[in-house]
Amino acid sequence: MALEYLPGFGNDFETEALPGALPQGQNSPQRCPYGLYAEQLSGSPFTAPRGSNERSWLYRIRPSVRHIGAFRRFDLPFWKSAPHVVEHGLPLGQLRWDPVSLPDEQLTFLTGMRTMTTAGDVYSQTGMAAHIYLINAPMQDEYFYNADGELMLVPDHGRLRIATELGIMEIGPAEIAVLPRGLKFTVAPLDGTARGYICENYGAKFTLPERGPIGANCLANSRDFKTPVAAFEDRDVKARVVVKWCGQFHETMINHSPLDVVAWHGNYAPYKYDLRTFSPVGAILFDHPDPSIFTVLTAPTGEAGTANVDFVIFPERWLVAEHSFRPPWYHMNIMSEFMGLIYGQYDAKEHGFAPGGMSLHNCMLPHGPDAEAFEKASTAELKPQKLSNTMAFMFETRLPQLLTQYAADLPSLQPDYPACWAGLEKKFDGTPGVK
Repeated sequence: MALEYLPGFGNDFETEALPGALPQGQNSPQRCPYGLYAEQLSGSPFTAPRGSNERSWLYRIRPSVRHIGAFRRFDLPFWKSAPHVVEHGLPLGQLRWDPVSLPDEQLTFLTGMRTMTTAGDVYSQTGMAAHIYLINAPMQDEYFYNADGELMLVPDHGRLRIATELGIMEIGPAEIAVLPRGLKFTVAPLDGTARGYICENYGAKFTLPERGPIGANCLANSRDFKTPVAAFEDRDVKARVVVKWCGQFHETMINHSPLDVVAWHGNYAPYKYDLRTFSPVGAILFDHPDPSIFTVLTAPTGEAGTANVDFVIFPERWLVAEHSFRPPWYHMNIMSEFMGLIYGQYDAKEHGFAPGGMSLHNCMLPHGPDAEAFEKASTAELKPQKLSNTMAFMFETRLPQLLTQYAADLPSLQPDYPACWAGLEKKFDGTPGVK
C-alpha cells in the first residue's frame, strides 16, 4: 500500500491514525481520546521566537518515560562525534575516495554507520559530522534516537523504509530524509542492501535558504517536502532502545514498541524531499554563478550568511552561458566541502569520481575542475548543453572537517587524487596581442 504524506515545509500539521484521536481546541485535555497520553516534543526552547519555535503534541499509548529503562553504556566504534582528533598520519591535502563496498558481515543502520569527518563540538551544539551508512539487515525490534543532532539521509544505492514515532517514510536514491533530534525511529533496507551518506547536524535545524532577489519561486519549493501521516505500533515485544547523547551510546530494554503515537499535531516532524523537484536557477548570459544558488537546505548560525551546514546539490540543468568557462571555477574557500555523487557524472571531474564516492576539500585548500575537464570546457563549442542523468551533492560547513581513522584507512582512498590537476600546464604567453 502506498504511503501517504502531508505536503509543505515547516507547516503546522495535524494527523490521526484513528478517527477522533486528536483532541480539538486544546493540547492537553484531562482525559485524551482512546485512553491516550498527551506529550509535547520540543525541538527549540519554549521561548524561541514564533518563527523558529519547534514543537509537536503527541497522543500516544504510553508516555516516553515508559519507553526507556535503566541505561547501559556500549560502543559503536565506527560512529564518531566532534571533537574528534586522531593522528591518522595523512598529510594535509585534497582527498577523494572510491565507493565503499558492503562487507559480508550483517550490518544494520546502527552497526553500519561509518564516520568520515567531524567538525565543531557536539557539546556546544555546533558543527556536524559526515557519515556513510552500509546496511544489509533491518533493525529488528530495535529503535534509536539521537539527542546530539538531526540526521539527513542521502541514499545512493537501495531504498530505505524509515518508521518513526510520527509516521513512516520510504526513500531511495535522489531523495533525502531528515529526522529531527530526539525522534525515535527504526530503519530497514527494502532492496536487501543499501548505502548512502548522512549529515549529522549538531547546530540549528535545517531550514529553507532565503531566496533574496530570486524571489518567491524556484530552488526547493515548500510544497515538495513531504511529512508522514500518523501511524502507530501497538506491539508488546521485547525491544531495544538506543540513544546517542553527547557522543556516547546508551541502550535500554523495554517490553513494547515505542512507535505508539496514534495522533499528533505541530511543526516538529520528519520529512522527505525528492531532489529531482529542485528548480535550479543559473546564468543565462555569461559566467558561472556561485554554487550557493544550488542550496536545498541550510542550518544557520548567528552570523548572517554563514551556515553551520549547507546542503547543496548539482542536479540536471542546462548550460547556456556565452563566452564563458561553464564548469565551476577554481577557487579557495573559507567553507569546508564534503562531496558525494549519487548518480551520473559530475561535470568538473571527468574521471575518478564515481557514484557512491566522496571527496573532501577543506577550508582554504584549492580545488576545481581536473585537467581533462578544463581542456574540454576551454575548447568546447558554446552551444546550449544539457547536463543529464547527474546528481551530486555537498555538505558544506564553516568549520574544518577532521578526518576519522576509518576514513584515513579506507582502501578506497585515492592516493593520487591531486594528480588530476597535474596536467594544468603553464599556458602563459606574454606576447602583446596573443590570446
